[in-house]
Amino acid sequence: MKNKVVVITGASKGLGKALALRFAEQGARLGICARDHEELEKVKAEAISRGAEVVAVTADVSNPKDVDRFISVVEDAFGKVDVLINNASIFGPGPKLLADYPADTFEEVIRVNSSNPFFVTKRVLPGMLAAKQGSIINLTSEAGKTGFGEWGAYSVSKFALEGLTQIWADELEETGVRINMVDPGEMDTEMHDIAVPDCDYDLADPNTILDVFLHLASDQSNEHGQRFEAQSFVLESEEV
Repeated sequence: MKNKVVVITGASKGLGKALALRFAEQGARLGICARDHEELEKVKAEAISRGAEVVAVTADVSNPKDVDRFISVVEDAFGKVDVLINNASIFGPGPKLLADYPADTFEEVIRVNSSNPFFVTKRVLPGMLAAKQGSIINLTSEAGKTGFGEWGAYSVSKFALEGLTQIWADELEETGVRINMVDPGEMDTEMHDIAVPDCDYDLADPNTILDVFLHLASDQSNEHGQRFEAQSFVLESEEV
């Protein structure tokens, strides 16, 4: 990953933070964003301490204007984007029946989880297409394949993300830009605490499931020809 420009959204905590620090160790130049300025700056400082060049922008990537501002700063600093990891996501109010789900919260979760990968991908894509190469990785969930009761807008948003990824893959076939989605399984994160507040089983440490992201971001994942399709990589916690 030496000198590759890697953009990671939602990089202030959880999996996003773990990804930023691992890519920093691999020599990538990082463009990271999150809504939490203070925590994002901590991640930036730690990534720099590991030898990376880092641009950190406080931004809400469900807002197209913030997306343009964020990517413009990254491009001004590093040029084109080589790798995009659409990680930013929210769960919502915790386990709740759809009949009791607040309408404004439902719209927010759909916007953050489904619209932001569209906005960010659309913004970085011209540079990738001009270079005839690039890797886009979307974070999905088992809840995007099976509708779980009380998971509400989060589950709906991940269904939408899977469809979005497949459409991008079909449209980008033969362009040199590849797109995949990763289901990381159940991880020990704040989001999982909200989703499963009474969890009584072991969860994966985000730091232990990063190799698939490094592989998909690297040129090694492009060794088998030029036919690009959306693939879903599922990591089961008990196998980590």
